[in-house]
Amino acid sequence: MTRALITGVTGQDGSYLAELLLSKGYEVHGVTRDADEAVTTGVIAHELDLATDSAIAELIATVEPNEIYNLAALSSVYQSWQSPALTARLNGAVVAEMLAAVKVIHDRGKTDIRFVQASSAEIFGVPTESPQNEQTTVRPTSPYGAAKAYAHGLVGAYRTAGVAASSVILYNHESPRRPETFVTRKITAAAARISLGLQDTLELGNVDARRDWGWAPDYVDALVRTAQHLFADDFVIATGVSHSVREFVAAAFARAGVDDWQDRVRISDTLLRSGDAPLQSGDASKARQLLDWSPTLDFDGIVSAMVDHDLALLS
Repeated sequence: MTRALITGVTGQDGSYLAELLLSKGYEVHGVTRDADEAVTTGVIAHELDLATDSAIAELIATVEPNEIYNLAALSSVYQSWQSPALTARLNGAVVAEMLAAVKVIHDRGKTDIRFVQASSAEIFGVPTESPQNEQTTVRPTSPYGAAKAYAHGLVGAYRTAGVAASSVILYNHESPRRPETFVTRKITAAAARISLGLQDTLELGNVDARRDWGWAPDYVDALVRTAQHLFADDFVIATGVSHSVREFVAAAFARAGVDDWQDRVRISDTLLRSGDAPLQSGDASKARQLLDWSPTLDFDGIVSAMVDHDLALLS
């Protein structure tokens, strides 16, 4: 039985990944921050606060997984400006500890571990080209992006040293499991509440920013395909189609049956983010060719699934 270890197992991606691996017959271990976190049924949970505890190497040595998926991170660019040291720890230093532990096992000739790092389009900052691919210059413009860029570089370094480590550069990917701290879920939840008369307005920042939005289960599938690929490598995972936040709002309100959405949205300067890229668009040609990966749900389908979920919650 193939054994996998997932950090960030209780998050959006972690929960989808756990379900996918369990359906494939894996023995799945997951790292949780505390005992109160809800873990997917069937996952063997290990309580470990990666922000303060350096025992991840010991856990890897104990579990000896065949595959490691590192999804744990401080996931908000905005919060990374408020907590840069914590961001550096969770999004960077922890990756160094994990890769060092994997290399120790590799050098001993024991379990062959495939390491998959969930990287981010934020490593490109304000991109020098569009769409971006695996060769695009890494030039982060936030503490979040800088920490992810460090981890991305570590993966390449350890791969050169013989570790089967891959970095998967994930563009924005959404689902009903997103918390409302993310702008997409904030929008769909507000659209549902406004349609039912439970909320009057929605406050947003830069509605002109354009993002390449995909479906989270598709992106989790790409992580598994990367782990199972013959050679460790870096892959951009994206749809190649960008939409503005304004378009996301329009689609969400239309799905919820609200026609006057322009009158419901308020723009707040306090929600504007420093270093925010005006446009992100990824070229996943390499993943399509080598991993036989492609997205299954388009932009409208993603927005509709999220709004329908939020409407169902309220009803």
